[in-house]
Amino acid sequence: MAKSAKTLSKRPGSSKDVKSKEQPPVADFDVSTMYGEEQGSGGETHQTAGGDVATLTTAQGIPVADDQNSVKQGARGPALLEDGHFREKMFHFDHERIPERVVHARGYGAHGYFELTESLSDVTRADVLQRVGERVPAFVRFSTVAGSKGSADLARDVRGFAVKLYTQEGNWDIVGNNIPVFFIQDAIKFPDLIHAAKPEPDRDFPQAQTAHDNFWDFISLTPEAMHMVMWTMSDRAIPRSLRTMEGFGVHTFRLVNAEGKSTFVKFHWKPKQGLQSVAWNEAVKINGADPDFHRRDLWDAINAGDFPEWELGVQLFDDAFADSFDFDVLDATKLIPEELVPVRIVGRLVLDRAVDNFFAETEQVAFMTQNVPPGVDFSNDPLLQGRNFSYLDTQLKRLGGPNFTHIPINAPKCPMAHFQQDGHMAMRNPKGRANYEPNSWGAAQGGPREDPARGHVPVPMTEDGPKQRVRSETFADHYSQARQFFMSQTPIEQKHIGDALVFELSKVERPDIRSRTVSHLLNIDATLADTVADGLGLDMPDAAKAARPTIMDLPTSDALSIAKNGPDNFKGRKLGILLTDGADAAIFNALVKAVDSEGANYEVVAPKIGGVTLSDGTAVAAKQKIDGGPSVLYDAVAVVASAEGAALLAVDAAAKDFVTDAFAHCKFIGLTADAKALFEKAGIADDLDEACMPLAADKDAVAFLTACRALRHWPREMKVDLDAQPAA
Repeated sequence: MAKSAKTLSKRPGSSKDVKSKEQPPVADFDVSTMYGEEQGSGGETHQTAGGDVATLTTAQGIPVADDQNSVKQGARGPALLEDGHFREKMFHFDHERIPERVVHARGYGAHGYFELTESLSDVTRADVLQRVGERVPAFVRFSTVAGSKGSADLARDVRGFAVKLYTQEGNWDIVGNNIPVFFIQDAIKFPDLIHAAKPEPDRDFPQAQTAHDNFWDFISLTPEAMHMVMWTMSDRAIPRSLRTMEGFGVHTFRLVNAEGKSTFVKFHWKPKQGLQSVAWNEAVKINGADPDFHRRDLWDAINAGDFPEWELGVQLFDDAFADSFDFDVLDATKLIPEELVPVRIVGRLVLDRAVDNFFAETEQVAFMTQNVPPGVDFSNDPLLQGRNFSYLDTQLKRLGGPNFTHIPINAPKCPMAHFQQDGHMAMRNPKGRANYEPNSWGAAQGGPREDPARGHVPVPMTEDGPKQRVRSETFADHYSQARQFFMSQTPIEQKHIGDALVFELSKVERPDIRSRTVSHLLNIDATLADTVADGLGLDMPDAAKAARPTIMDLPTSDALSIAKNGPDNFKGRKLGILLTDGADAAIFNALVKAVDSEGANYEVVAPKIGGVTLSDGTAVAAKQKIDGGPSVLYDAVAVVASAEGAALLAVDAAAKDFVTDAFAHCKFIGLTADAKALFEKAGIADDLDEACMPLAADKDAVAFLTACRALRHWPREMKVDLDAQPAA
């Protein structure tokens, strides 16, 4: 991409370090102090020490000079093991919960396989990426981040997307999310981020929500988080199904071929069913109607033989691209647009078996970013470096000891040989006399030996530069990609981002936190900032000082929009059919046939769980009673009622909610002529639009299911949302 005059100045090569001066003692925190000497002087400030405020120390009482950056070898170099402050901070964080995960506590997993569809032997020697058509077992765990094990599935949150591949060269864990970027750039800030997002410690609420003061206080003082905020306030954070969300490895890794040449790589999982999310009001009601909505959906799909599937894609690029890119490829708050580096599809992931026991498998599975096979290596991304350090510690605490790989779900499916022994809950120990290496007992008794040819060898990189706590100045642009993401959304998606920000900030009690957050939005998009300020009844603040000016003309990327990457069919979706006694049998049967032809599913909702009797005397069982089967559980709805049945439904609050919610959530609605009485009583009969389709004959069922492929009729939202109405 040609570099605009507005972009960052060209940074040094990826194997070199940005020369940075030592930071001065910190009195007031300033964003500009996080970067090297090329960093500008701008940056929002807030007091951290001095005056009457206590000095931050370690648990041993040692004063802390910098709590924003881990110690690195050079500004863009690897993290150093000697960083006692980071080690203590992460150690304590990893051990905060027993036995529930601190983050990603609410998870759901399934077994399957990964199949290679295109060899990557030219860029990696990883065995699993060599032979087309070869399959290896896989286990995937999806999760929310902030909530506890008992929280609801449809919280607005990042979703974990962790994949364990049981390869012939050991377990490979691609521990990612459904969003390709993250809130922070350096792992030392991870405990602060999660502490801020979790229930506030003095009151222990809100649960599984970020709509509270602590979270937005942290965000408003952490400009690097604004790109991720755009994603989490978008519909990406409320997916319709685990089957309809993307997965990302987040970080930049390296692939290494047989000759030792390395290539940068980013990993993508693209759902074959297309992207789909729900509306926020819908998510709130789903959590009330079925807090296990995502779990149930995955379980039902697998057991019905409708196996969820994703394609594995890789973005491959070299040092020359990394040097020419507008942003630093080591910065986890940034992504590489697919228009710049296309995603190359190389495999597929299929989930075809539910777990036998939730605790033994889904709860005890242990993922670690450092688990990579020979041919895959790490970059100096400081967030990745910290995760590599942290995850082993986490598993040690959560699973009770060092032998968690003895648990079947974590055990490799390839041969293992090592000298590790004993410890808590050891299920196996090395055989023979030798339990150390080197030894002279020979092949029979001496045990395993190193294999330089097959073993994992890190990419030989030359690192220089001062040992210091500092952040590379190439990480300093916090707003440009946030703007790029926002501008890449369709108008309705942009509206949803604004709505989400207004909702979240309306729960924040302190006006200064709301104002500070809006000040950052001004650096992203003035219209968005105005929308949020107006929705909060807030006077417009000045724009936050930016460490780097926003690049206003980055090209939009269609890959960033859900609406532009939805399905082209209704396959795997669910139609809710509200039936009454005496309903037209021909229409019902035509709907069922059309659903089957589309590869979709349906559920009958009725006044009584015992079911109904159709016009031809056929008895039809119900899956849901109307009180327990609201329309939020379905992708589209049809109301097939007799005149008498519609009259009965018209006096039932749950039945009226069924149709008003479906209408408000912009779903496609099919209705028989007699059913219109229910819509009249619900007060929406005069507002029915082209997505509310009459079911008068058999052929209408096919037309209705075909229309349902669009999933939503978004123009309707502008008519039913107060925030979308022009000012009086």
